[in-house]
Amino acid sequence: MLSALAIVLAYLLGSVSTAILVSHALRLPDPRTSGSRNPGATNVLRTGGRTAALITLLGDVAKGWLPVFLVLQWTDWPGWVAGAVGLAAFIGHVLPVYYRFQGGKGVATALGVLLALNPLVALLSALTWLLVAAIWRYSSLAALVAAGAAPLYLAFAPGEPDFWIVTIVAVMAVILFVRHDENIRRLMRGEESRIGRKKKSAGEDENAGG
Repeated sequence: MLSALAIVLAYLLGSVSTAILVSHALRLPDPRTSGSRNPGATNVLRTGGRTAALITLLGDVAKGWLPVFLVLQWTDWPGWVAGAVGLAAFIGHVLPVYYRFQGGKGVATALGVLLALNPLVALLSALTWLLVAAIWRYSSLAALVAAGAAPLYLAFAPGEPDFWIVTIVAVMAVILFVRHDENIRRLMRGEESRIGRKKKSAGEDENAGG
């Protein structure tokens, strides 16, 4: 079945770690063993600088956007298939088959999925992240608020909401919360690192963009 094949291919694409590839190509420290030890754009920013982090961020967004965009543009499959393809790419980033199922947190890849499904919702989610980050200076808190808001934005977006797509985006939000469990604990203890402030320990996980 072609739709099942598309879902599998999306997962395999999502499993490709942009952070690891960029770090290797630019001869930077392996993000899995340095900084926060999380293969995402925030950790690459920490270990390799802005250019490497930007490339990583764009790559992580692209691997969420591309498979969903292709399904929407080139097929007449029902909407839930596009949502399932996006979820597969997202899970690939979080649980990559190529790296012993140890991946990033999925914020950037989730944004890419949203960008293909509904650009307006993606924009609102990104603006939500920026607003929360600007006020409270916590990247993790911004990611959590944006993730929680995304299904609501999608449900109330112009046009008839697709139940299955809204549900799939809600599932991604739940997974993002689970992936940020340590950040949530540190936020509750008042120990989470703020944006622009160096971490006190290398063991802290990255907050967003992973």
